[in-house]
Amino acid sequence: MTPHPAPSRRTLLRAMAAAPAAALLLNDTPALAAAPPNGSATRYTIVPFLNSDDGTVNVYQSDDATDFRLLRASAYTPPAGRIRDASVIKHTDGYYYATYTTHTWQDPSTTIGFARSADRLNWTFLYDHPVPIANLSRAWAPEFFVDSDGSVHIIVSCSTTNDEWIFTPYALRATNSALTSWSSPAPLSGIGANHIDTYLVKLGSTYHAFTKNETTKYIEYGTASSLTGPYTISRTGDWAGWGSYREGPALVQLDNGAWRLFFDAYGEARYYYSDSYDTFTTWSPPTALPSISGTARHFTVVKETVTGGPTLPRDTTRSFQSANYPTRYWQQQSALLNLPVVTATSTTTDKQASTFTVTTGLADPTAISFRDASGNYLRHYDFRARFDANNGTTTFARDATFIPRTGTTPGSLRFESYNYPGHYLRHYAYQLRVDRTDGTDLFRQDSSFTPVTAWG
Repeated sequence: MTPHPAPSRRTLLRAMAAAPAAALLLNDTPALAAAPPNGSATRYTIVPFLNSDDGTVNVYQSDDATDFRLLRASAYTPPAGRIRDASVIKHTDGYYYATYTTHTWQDPSTTIGFARSADRLNWTFLYDHPVPIANLSRAWAPEFFVDSDGSVHIIVSCSTTNDEWIFTPYALRATNSALTSWSSPAPLSGIGANHIDTYLVKLGSTYHAFTKNETTKYIEYGTASSLTGPYTISRTGDWAGWGSYREGPALVQLDNGAWRLFFDAYGEARYYYSDSYDTFTTWSPPTALPSISGTARHFTVVKETVTGGPTLPRDTTRSFQSANYPTRYWQQQSALLNLPVVTATSTTTDKQASTFTVTTGLADPTAISFRDASGNYLRHYDFRARFDANNGTTTFARDATFIPRTGTTPGSLRFESYNYPGHYLRHYAYQLRVDRTDGTDLFRQDSSFTPVTAWG
């Protein structure tokens, strides 16, 4: 059984998840992200190098930014040198591009590498680009950044021969659409020397920078009104509770509007994520990524909406069959949901208690909610699935909203909690719960259900 968060973590997460939508619109933040439309799916792709091998990268995919599954091992090996810290984007030409560190910490180089793929699985080496900085010693951890005007940039950490271990972030701008020509590097003023792995996000007119302080080993945070600064670093030390010896910060916005930051706890050989619902002010406690923590190293995330995702018509009645216990169905019993056996010979009462209406999501019209015959809604409470009357609060709406994801068997679906990303409706001891995925096949099977013709 997946371990449950401690009460202190739950209290923090619930406070963050219940934050009013307006809180997510502060600091020039654009409109909230939303669940994928019916028939579409969210796809997150990462291309990390390995803790055991920095000469190649794997490709992983996830539909929830939590449970990453291997698509292809050793998907790309450069013709020479190493591949570390790969940053990946999908460009306007339809190709995926990767830029990466071409060398090890002990074997310096002044180049950054580039590769391209049409399908994320098969990669072709393009070229190594010498970064044109006088007396350059090392070019490290290049990160793609696409500005709001569509211009493509790379943020790269560089040190010079007068002090090869002191890094400063620079920005290079692509001067052609093929991403083969780059401007002269411009330093990001205000971030200062001895910072590495700088990752940028632009919200409205504000640039937000997450950068590792190489002296303290903490990830710091600052903002600016222009790409090259000056940045004001306003959060230092252990300001977010992530700890020290952390690097490689990378951000992605989840379907419910929260921002998720991934980072490499290289001192522990672990990989963590942390979520913010209030535009980078408050963060959930760091949580290790299931399955790939300890295997994957420094990556960025490509998020896409793709066709062919789950389809579940709204305003229809359905019963929900367990994918791995097909004689068992959701059934409401004294408000709580359990998973008893229901068959053609079951009583009318049992059949009606196993019949539910799929509705438009209370918190997101592209997500879903479930209503029983009395008008109550399925929601999670203390990680149990139960039916309660809608009290009209934002917290209730989010507790009662779920994002459909593809299940493990044909026609089956998984239902991710809207306000607890990475948590799913699943059965355990024939009870319906909302638990955090542990990345195992068993959990995926336990959280997969097939919508079928209603019993009642």
